[in-house]
Amino acid sequence: MGSQSSEKIKKGKGLDSKSDDIAPEKWVEMLERMLLIRRFEEATVKGYQQKKIGGFLHTYIGMEAVGVGSIAHKRPEDSVITTYRCHGLALAVGLSPDAGMAELYGKITGCARGKGGSMHFFSKELNFLGGHGIVGGQFGPGIGAAFAFKYKNTGGVSFIHFGDGATPQGSFHECLNLASLWSLPAIFICEDNQYGMGTANHRALANTDMSQMAISYNVKGYRIDGMDLFTVHHEMAKVVEEVRSTQRPALVHMVTYRYKGHSVSDKEAYRTKDEVQRWMAKDPIQTVSAYLIEKGIRSEAEIKEIDKQIRTRIQASVEFAENSPLPPEEELTMHTFHDTLEA
Repeated sequence: MGSQSSEKIKKGKGLDSKSDDIAPEKWVEMLERMLLIRRFEEATVKGYQQKKIGGFLHTYIGMEAVGVGSIAHKRPEDSVITTYRCHGLALAVGLSPDAGMAELYGKITGCARGKGGSMHFFSKELNFLGGHGIVGGQFGPGIGAAFAFKYKNTGGVSFIHFGDGATPQGSFHECLNLASLWSLPAIFICEDNQYGMGTANHRALANTDMSQMAISYNVKGYRIDGMDLFTVHHEMAKVVEEVRSTQRPALVHMVTYRYKGHSVSDKEAYRTKDEVQRWMAKDPIQTVSAYLIEKGIRSEAEIKEIDKQIRTRIQASVEFAENSPLPPEEELTMHTFHDTLEA
């Protein structure tokens, strides 16, 4: 089984906690963002199955609370960099679903001009430094951004997201070590969805509590319930503030789960349906929806209307992508090194 013990996982006091001074509308906003990610990803699976989207496709379904709860604390000067499972974080940062869907369809209106595809979303305007197809490839640029923030004294923080399967990579340890030696404002956020492709963590990692790896590099480590939006938001507020004020890196272990396979082509023969159902019972979208209804912030009908509007918005993005033009032929070599088009 790929699931881990939750005994040491940092949990909040529940959505009723008064310790988190958040306006009710903020919870509605975060629910809308999680729904946007969920419906976007569902649409990408459909597009992939229809062979309108090519290459590989890794969805963020089930992991929405990690991205939305963390990115809620991002300032404009902060940067975000992640893995090839990048759609959810890009949308959490504020990327237009039109630009994201068009990228998946290989169109010039995409966020990487149709040349990056599913694994390489990017936005200079949003300081989203991309999804990276190489396992562990984001660590170097991630601490590079943190170094730039410190050198220029901007107050920025680098959010470096990665999967549990990247923790044995040498680049992870080298960059965490260097970030500690140089006291860089970087937050290493491990999105532990229990599996490195099809291999359960306990079969690949001698210690499945990734937060303990922080000890070796003299940085603080945190282990957080990534299925609970409240907990993620509450705990990450403290982590981000501490990294910003102390200019010291931190390692965050987010315990979460992906409802779909590693990629859309994954047959998921390595886990049981019962295991998936147990994790889906903790679905963050359902949890926050139930809370809003219970507290009278939104009615069930209003939440269904929000979801309906988001589904309509995503369908519009699909139509935008389908109707957008392909990149012109000259794009084939453009930006290989440097061009004046967007200098």
